[in-house]
Amino acid sequence: QVALVESGGGVVETGGSLRLTCEGTGSAVTFKSMGWYRLGPDKQRHLVANIDTSGNTNYADFAKGRFVISGDNAMSRVILQMKNLQLNDTAVYVCNAYSTDATSLWAHWGQGTQVTVSS
Repeated sequence: QVALVESGGGVVETGGSLRLTCEGTGSAVTFKSMGWYRLGPDKQRHLVANIDTSGNTNYADFAKGRFVISGDNAMSRVILQMKNLQLNDTAVYVCNAYSTDATSLWAHWGQGTQVTVSS
């Protein structure tokens, strides 16, 4: 059983910073990539940023220049450093990881952590 454990959400003032951490626990599984999504007003998950085992990163346009994603060498932990947070960054941020076996690609999701940006 794989679980993604998130931490670091909270309340921050406009222009402030937060760091989100996600750690994979449970069965021996190798993640191919890890990342963060956030829930929009449409209740859909929208990509914030992700990173793969080669260190390649991918950012949503709104995250570029403000957020930085990093992962450990084992791809078991991912950190999202967010700065210059704005009101519209308020959302539930959800950790994501992908693993593979011989035949399938598996998506894993955390429970989500609330980020609230106040004026």
